[in-house]
Amino acid sequence: MLKIGCHLSCSKGFAVMGRQALEIGADTFAFFTRNPRGGAAKAVDPDDAAELVRLLGEHGFGRLVAHAPYTMNPCAADENIRRFARETMADDLARMELVPDNYYNFHPGSHVKQGAEVGIALIAEQLNAVLKPEQSTTVLLETMAGKGSEVGRTFEELRQIIDRVELSDKLGVCLDTCHVWDGGYDVVSDLDGVLGEFDRIIGLDRLKAVHLNDSMNPCGSHKDRHARIGEGHIGAEALIRVINHPSLRALPMILETPNELGGYAREIAFLRENYSE
Repeated sequence: MLKIGCHLSCSKGFAVMGRQALEIGADTFAFFTRNPRGGAAKAVDPDDAAELVRLLGEHGFGRLVAHAPYTMNPCAADENIRRFARETMADDLARMELVPDNYYNFHPGSHVKQGAEVGIALIAEQLNAVLKPEQSTTVLLETMAGKGSEVGRTFEELRQIIDRVELSDKLGVCLDTCHVWDGGYDVVSDLDGVLGEFDRIIGLDRLKAVHLNDSMNPCGSHKDRHARIGEGHIGAEALIRVINHPSLRALPMILETPNELGGYAREIAFLRENYSE
């Protein structure tokens, strides 16, 4: 069964997000763990988190895909920025245990002229510092479009991070359709080939979630500009193949298209109509 949702705001609490998801026909969702452009984190009410856990179980939700703030850069050249990233991720993972057994997704970061090898080493260093054997949350590295000095623009870079992490069983990957397309992976004409390459380099067992987005730019543009489903260069037909692909169809699908709740509801309904049970 298709598990699909979108980004929701946690400003009004966890249980509110669960009820909003149900209202728009979603059975998974994503949320930022704190202000995506800042560092502040609202205190989590344990009773509110418990109510969300109850809703998730009662309505058969798929795993949630929490998202770290964009300001978190584990491979920055500035040690203070790296310290903020380390403390933020550690705090987020502790808070995630109030809604256990879900996913925590993050952008690997930008090496800022230090070079990808240095960036990869710094990201792995942070993960080794914060991952704990007892945590129930799986941390997901997101595939990136390759703009600027982003790390994670290729499957090989993600593999190199994973190989340096001691508790790599706590790691997975979130595949963003816009990002991989903009990064040069042709998911329109050769989805099987792209997934075969992913399997060869990383392993499909590591692929835990999909960010389902169209793209405003052609393949290989390295721009990272999301579009609504069917309004970009990837197109609705190719994205329908994504949700129905045998290697992907059981994964939580998160829409990050430029929409309000009504628009997300329409996209969710459209994709459900085109999902083969």
